[in-house]
Parts: sequence; C-alpha cells; structure tokens
Amino acid sequence: MEPLPQGVEGRAKEGYAPECAERTRLKYLAFLCCVFMLWNSIGSIIPAGSGYSASGTSWAAETEPASIRLIKATEAQQLLPAVVTLDARPRSVWAQGHIPGACSFSWEDYTRTDTDGVKYRTLPPAELAQALGEKGIGTTTDILIYADADTSWGGEGWAAWILAWLGHQGTVYILDGGIQTWQEVGLALKQGEDRCSETAKTQRYEVNLRVGLNISAQELERNKDRYTIVDTRNYWNEWLLGHIPDAVHINWEKFYAGSNRRPLDTEALKQLLKEKGVDPEKPVVYYCTGGIRSGYTWLVHTLAGLPVALNFEGGIEEWNIRTR
Repeated sequence: MEPLPQGVEGRAKEGYAPECAERTRLKYLAFLCCVFMLWNSIGSIIPAGSGYSASGTSWAAETEPASIRLIKATEAQQLLPAVVTLDARPRSVWAQGHIPGACSFSWEDYTRTDTDGVKYRTLPPAELAQALGEKGIGTTTDILIYADADTSWGGEGWAAWILAWLGHQGTVYILDGGIQTWQEVGLALKQGEDRCSETAKTQRYEVNLRVGLNISAQELERNKDRYTIVDTRNYWNEWLLGHIPDAVHINWEKFYAGSNRRPLDTEALKQLLKEKGVDPEKPVVYYCTGGIRSGYTWLVHTLAGLPVALNFEGGIEEWNIRTR
C-alpha cells in the first residue's frame, strides 16, 4: 500500500483521530486511482512512441517503411480478390485497358499547386486518407500497384511512397514488369470508366505519418552535408538548366532495365550508385521536379533493401521558390 502523505502519520501520533486518518488515506488512494485512470486514457489516445499534432495527424517516430515487395503477374492474378488494385498510369490510359477491378490512382489527380506557387504538390495527408478510404482502402488493406514506368512517369513508385509516408500497415505489392508483363502472359484487361473497387464499403484510413521519408527544401538546404542528393531528371532539358548544389545526376530511367522496365535488382542498383559515386550507407535524398520520378527511384532503392532513403517530394519546384 502507498504510504500516507507526508505529515499524516505524525499528526495521528499527536492525537489526530484514527477515523480522520483513515478518511485521509482513502481520499489519497482515490486520488491515485484517478491519476492512473487518466494516464491510461491518454495512453490510448496518443500511442507510446509517437508525437501528436494539433491537426489530429499522428507523427510517427522513425520507423521502417511499409512492407513493399515485387510480385509476378500470375501471382498477382491470384491475389486480386483479396487486394485493392491501383493503376498509377494517367486516367485516360487506365480507361483504355486496365486490370479488372483496378482503380485509377494517377499522381495527376492527387497533386496541385500550393499557395506559394509550388507546382505538383501532393495533397495533404488528410485528403489522401479520404481518397484512399473512398476506394475501400484502410490502413491495413493489402494493395497491388502497377503502371508501365513510361506514361506514368514513375507514378507506381510515387504511389508506393505515398502509402509508406502515410504509415500504411498492409502489404504493398508492386507488379514486376508492370502491365506489360500482365499482357505478355495473356491475362485479361478491362476497358472503360468503371468504378472499380470504389464501389466497396468506404474505409477509415488512419494516418500515422512517417515524416522521415520526406524532407523540406529548408531542411535540405540547412543539412546538405548529411545527405547524398540525387537528381533524377533529364540531363539535357532539366539538369543543365539548374540543379541543387552538390547533387549527383542519375536519370530515373537508369533505375529500370529491359523492355518491360523492371526495377533494378540489388546488385545492379549498388553498381549504378557506385559508378556515380553514391554511398548507399549515407542517407540518400532523391528529387525531380515534383516527387514523381524520384518516388520511383525511392521505390527501387527500397525494394533493393538498401538503407532508408528520402523522396524530396517538393523537388526542384519547391527548392527554387523556398530557398531564394
């Protein structure tokens, strides 16, 4: 039993009535119980190990990204009834032919120019959570993502990064070789603007933001020496016109190989980074114009099992405006 509050025992010895002492003891124990119950309530609202923002978004401590893995077309077909499928190509391309039941999830529909004039900004987490929930996706839903690493501009990687950034807890499957491999093995496509799994029951998507997977222009400028910065844009049309100081250039198209544009495997990626003088043991920040192509390179980096990398989602658009 907890000891009496300081001074109670002494007053009892000096003639303090025993029943008064007992009432004091009971009041003290009741106070301790209230404190304990309040502490447990707070713990259930704000999980241990996480911060909290006034907006209601939970900000997670540095943790590993969501479980992301490559999957072959025939395996993916068997998974279809149990996953929500996202097509990361432009909506117009999706309508021409997509995996049956696939929802359109193109970066073009989930980015906008922000109030500072920075283009291609990803929608705020709360809006993304609502959009995912309307497609029947909850925090623990298993998801299949595919595109073509061509018309998508690497949107399959951007979509995977979005889910990891939001703190997704389900498995994220990436169709190895994209829709090209699906067609090669003779699997069916569906045409038209159907509503896909958006007809499913709306889910509540809980955001547990992994802030360590993104970085702002100001933070990158202050701490450039801590990172290897990789510019994934086109060399002639973009890089030469201006880039972040001390950045290394590796076009995002170097991160896939073959006619089906499959992501580089671990050894091939390590070799590419080594040739460009990039130490994968040092944190790597990938960027492009607005986080799409760099999202793809982040995905390849993550699939290769290398140390956690960052996708500078704001890209050169944010850098040019916020570091003037």
